Amino acid sequence: MGFNTDKNSYTIIFAVAMVVVVGSLLAFTASSLRDRIAANKRTEKQQNILFAMGVTDTEDPNEFVPAEKAQELFDKYVGDEQYIVVNGNAQKTKEAFDIEVKKENDKVKQDPNYQRKLPLFIGKKEGEEYYVVPMRGNGLWDAIWGYVSLDKEFKTVKGAFFDHKGETPGLGANIKEAYFRDDFIGESILDESGNYQGITVKKGNGDPKNERKNDNAVDALAGATITGDGVTAMVKKGIKMYQPYFETLKK
Repeated sequence: MGFNTDKNSYTIIFAVAMVVVVGSLLAFTASSLRDRIAANKRTEKQQNILFAMGVTDTEDPNEFVPAEKAQELFDKYVGDEQYIVVNGNAQKTKEAFDIEVKKENDKVKQDPNYQRKLPLFIGKKEGEEYYVVPMRGNGLWDAIWGYVSLDKEFKTVKGAFFDHKGETPGLGANIKEAYFRDDFIGESILDESGNYQGITVKKGNGDPKNERKNDNAVDALAGATITGDGVTAMVKKGIKMYQPYFETLKK
């Protein structure tokens, strides 16, 4: 006796069965790939931090270090110099690498009294120290994030990396491009009096070649005002949270 495929009950049973089968396959796939996905995310994070320090495996400063060399070069240039910073106090620990800025932001939203953990990566290249600050913000359509490295005086940007989840191609998405992020290099985050100002992505800045390094500003991207404002807010807030700790290191 065969099934009557014209009945509504058959359609419902078939739909339920397909949901169970497809769901099980997706769950199995996600579970089997979990370790690989985690490893890839770790490698990408190492590449981004090294990029903000100007570490490259080729003569092209815009090239990321190869994935297969990321761990080796990260250990060489950053090593154990990883800190958790809370309210100006620091704890040296490798666990800082696993702190996710997004999750820390979410915890603060849920509990304003939560003591945020701020991961900081301190590296050394060619005898110079680099203090790499991870940050996260909002663009026009979705999240943006980045890494900015500062010199040992906590005044000058030595390198930067920015990325996004869903900004408009050819407009806001260009925060990834070299001609935008390279403008941050050499830019001061302090004003002439030594007060913290951050860096503003400024429309009509009148400095297309970015020759003024003490104006706390870089030229905006054409047609991407909101994304630029998001980068401004992200950089200013991101670095400002570390200022209490940086002040202790200056003493």
